[in-house]
Amino acid sequence: MENKPELSIVMPCLNEIETLEVCIKKAQKGLEKSQVKGEIIIADNGSTDGSQALALSLGAKVVHVKKKGYGSALLGGIEAAQGKYVLMGDSDDSYDFSEISAFVAKLREGEELVMGNRFKGGIREKAMPFLNRYLGNPVLSFVGRLFFSSPVGDFHCGMRAFSKAAFQSWNLQTSGMEFATEMVVKATLLKSKITEVPIFLYPDGRNRPPHLRRWRDGWRHLRFMCLYAPAWLFLYPGLFLMAFGLFFFLILLKQPLDIGVAVLDITTLLYSALIFLAGFQAILFYFKTRIYAGQQGFLPYSPTFFRLFDYFTLERGLITGGILCLTGIGASFFSLNFWASHNFGQLEASSIIRIGIMAFLSLLMGIQVIFSSLFFSILGLQKPPED
Repeated sequence: MENKPELSIVMPCLNEIETLEVCIKKAQKGLEKSQVKGEIIIADNGSTDGSQALALSLGAKVVHVKKKGYGSALLGGIEAAQGKYVLMGDSDDSYDFSEISAFVAKLREGEELVMGNRFKGGIREKAMPFLNRYLGNPVLSFVGRLFFSSPVGDFHCGMRAFSKAAFQSWNLQTSGMEFATEMVVKATLLKSKITEVPIFLYPDGRNRPPHLRRWRDGWRHLRFMCLYAPAWLFLYPGLFLMAFGLFFFLILLKQPLDIGVAVLDITTLLYSALIFLAGFQAILFYFKTRIYAGQQGFLPYSPTFFRLFDYFTLERGLITGGILCLTGIGASFFSLNFWASHNFGQLEASSIIRIGIMAFLSLLMGIQVIFSSLFFSILGLQKPPED
């Protein structure tokens, strides 16, 4: 145990021979300045330029990772790390590995994830493209803070440190660039101790374009955050649509609404019903997604949520759906009887169609509740493990 390093510095590598030497030497200097026993691991993702031999000649440990991707390389390197703590950073000389003492200090204080913040430290000229600096990173970081109440101000900073024990509890899955986002999201959801330290970002030291693809990788980060935030993806939009649709549905169910420039009547009533129904579907999707994600370990187990899930049994769902269907059928028979009372002749379209729309909405909601209840009962066969 005494021979094990305290800190492992992990760098993903794919043909980084131009900058790898300076990164390793800076990392060695950083370990010396921080007075920490450490190791340097190069997680090689299939380099063909001699990066592996160079790393070995400089005293670094090389881990060969066959599965392609930024996340895959880091996962392979972190798995091989022997240190109690791990610091990761890109091997393109955009981060100064000689200045790691602030990360080490925070880890020793008990923090489980220490993020670098380039906006608090400084971004050197030409170190970050204009759109990334003023649109991509700020927007995605804002979305991350909004969706997950994360304290992190720079979600996509490539230099960060963490305890290996905490990392293992996060159970990260992604293999691409969204690995960086998944780490922050999982750490936040699992209530790990998170802090930030200001760092500088320097221009990429390579003469070739970076592996990062701005729009593709930005979309992958945003998509990942949406999938891990089903409340923002389904629940909140669903509640808004239901409230919006119900507001106009109740007003127009009785009579048209004159708003001066137009008269809202049957067509608007029908669209209001459709909007309400779309919102209802979105809320059902939220519950399905949240249950599945909890069972598969994508999201933390929530005792409150699953107690609520236990309350909505199959029997209660079938009864509720049955009542809604019967209401729709009853409204349909009322319309038929109303028509019969006029000897199946011509009717004033407005009144009969209003009843028909209400019947249509009630029937569809009832059918959805019944089928969703059956689906929930299938999901309920597998209970997630309680903490």
